[in-house]
Amino acid sequence: MEKITESSSFYRNLEEMDVPTLLQNINQEDQTVPLAVQKAIPSIAALVEAIVERMQQGGRLFYIGAGTSGRLGVLDASEIPPTFGAPPDWVIGLIAGGDRALRTPVEHAEDNLQQAWTDLKQWQINAQDLVVGIAASGATPYVVEGLKSCRENGIATGCISCNPGAPILEAADYPVLVVVGPEFVTGSTRMKAGTAQKLVLNMISTSVMIRLGRVKDNKMVDMLLSNEKLIDRGANMIVQASGMEYNQARQLLLRFGNVRAALQAIGGM
Repeated sequence: MEKITESSSFYRNLEEMDVPTLLQNINQEDQTVPLAVQKAIPSIAALVEAIVERMQQGGRLFYIGAGTSGRLGVLDASEIPPTFGAPPDWVIGLIAGGDRALRTPVEHAEDNLQQAWTDLKQWQINAQDLVVGIAASGATPYVVEGLKSCRENGIATGCISCNPGAPILEAADYPVLVVVGPEFVTGSTRMKAGTAQKLVLNMISTSVMIRLGRVKDNKMVDMLLSNEKLIDRGANMIVQASGMEYNQARQLLLRFGNVRAALQAIGGM
């Protein structure tokens, strides 16, 4: 299979470019990514709707990936509890090689054909859940074989990839293909492909949480109050919704633990 993500860069002799030229060229390539993502919106929508349907019935969303793709999945999953106040087991990110691979590459972890299914079984994966494989190349064994095992066990699958004709697309019930073309540095899929994956993950998880009722109007009313910035943000939400004085709103927020509960207590929701 010819991999677009491994195709030679449109740019030559990078080491001879000065810094402003390097930055301009990288930025020029980056600007093509949102347009590529836009073309994939229909398939992203189908995946989001499938996730919402399962999560409304008690299912969970899993991400599986290796390298940059795996790290992006773990990142997206880790941001759901603080942002939306959701339980930590609603969205789960798994990376080939385990948590150690978040910081240090684990040799050949992505080549293990059975490990993804082993990792998923540790979470008692079942037919209510949906598993999204993330792989820029679309051929990562850990991810592709993981999705195949899910399908064999009646578990719905999705994927995010950047290569047309990739094996992962056949292994996914809800495939998302974002064709970003060759990287600025040949084969460095942490660049445009990684950016595309990050954008799609943002779209998926944010849309899912909104559809599950974790956002009111345009506000994160269930966010965790884990630092002063978020406490201040929450107090200002209450001020805007109720007209209450700031210090009173802050006290109310700290008493009830989140914006939603505070507003419900005063009949503001």
